[in-house]
Amino acid sequence: MKEIAIDLLWLRPKKVGGTEFYIRNLLDGLMQLKEPFRFVLVAARDNADTFTHYLADKRFRMLTAPVESEKIGRRLVWQNLSENRFLRKNGLRVCFCPVFFRPFFNGGVAWMNTIHDIQAYHYPKYHPFYEVAYSWLCWYANRLFSKKVVVISEYVKQDLVEHFHFNPEKIQVIYNPIAVEEPGEGVFGALRQKYGVEKGAYYYTLSQLIPHKNLMTLVSVMEKVRRDNLDLPQKLLISGVSGFQSEKLKALIREKHLEDVVCLTGFVENDEKFCLLKNCRAFLFPSVFEGFGMPPVEAMLLQAPVITTRCTCIPEVTQNMANYVEDPYSVSDWIAQMEKNPSGENRLDASVYEKERISRQYLDCILHFAK
Repeated sequence: MKEIAIDLLWLRPKKVGGTEFYIRNLLDGLMQLKEPFRFVLVAARDNADTFTHYLADKRFRMLTAPVESEKIGRRLVWQNLSENRFLRKNGLRVCFCPVFFRPFFNGGVAWMNTIHDIQAYHYPKYHPFYEVAYSWLCWYANRLFSKKVVVISEYVKQDLVEHFHFNPEKIQVIYNPIAVEEPGEGVFGALRQKYGVEKGAYYYTLSQLIPHKNLMTLVSVMEKVRRDNLDLPQKLLISGVSGFQSEKLKALIREKHLEDVVCLTGFVENDEKFCLLKNCRAFLFPSVFEGFGMPPVEAMLLQAPVITTRCTCIPEVTQNMANYVEDPYSVSDWIAQMEKNPSGENRLDASVYEKERISRQYLDCILHFAK
């Protein structure tokens, strides 16, 4: 059976947000399958040790490339100049990359990528010029040279067709795999002490600290909750990897004297995340742009009430079963939904996000592509 590379050079552990959970869930799902395959995990020197447990499955082996994920500029230069040669030297002629990064030319290697969104197209001002330029190059390379592209929602597919004129027939929509676990009984006790929260007496959100996640609005919401002494929890926990808006967000919290109301937890491991989701009064997700948006789905799978926006793909992936604000920037809209004290009961079809199902869709797609 032909070996197929999976490019993991881009993954900076605990620093790339939802894409890390996506690929780890996907690899976990592949291990659950009974079907034969031979995947080669192409890792960087500084992230390889986070993937070694997959080698217990003999269908995987690992190659460590002479680059570091953290040194982004050097890594991208190496990928464009040397990665195809590195793959060919190791007998690999097909490579699946779970994000949009790829060498501009195929160089004797067939590339298949997953495109999660075209955020840098819609919000170029939030990215350095070189990052925007390289993103455009990669999107065009995918359009011109890839026989197959996977996207994570119908919204992303339409976005690529509309703005980059992709052939819709070469795009396959496969949702992100999502897995949640019921938190252990003892986990919340540690979180209560750590963050000063009680079950059902705090709001929670999970987000990278970047502008289109719209976290500033939630800070203003919590300011009004405290100022008007509303009959709502006066505590908001924000978890997630930092972004370039983190200092501005911290400054706003200090300016409004909300240090005891709004808490930035930083990155949290899965057991803490699931516990915080399970026990919050409501999960608030104010984002105005997503390619998928895993956190509100995770919250709904744990039966947490979710209040979110109608922007981009969010109604699609939440199956129109969350509670939605009409204006994502309106403090009064958020307060109105919060005062309804929505229930977490929903009829979400969890099967469409199951790791095994999604991994089988990817496996079928990759094997067909590799023929």
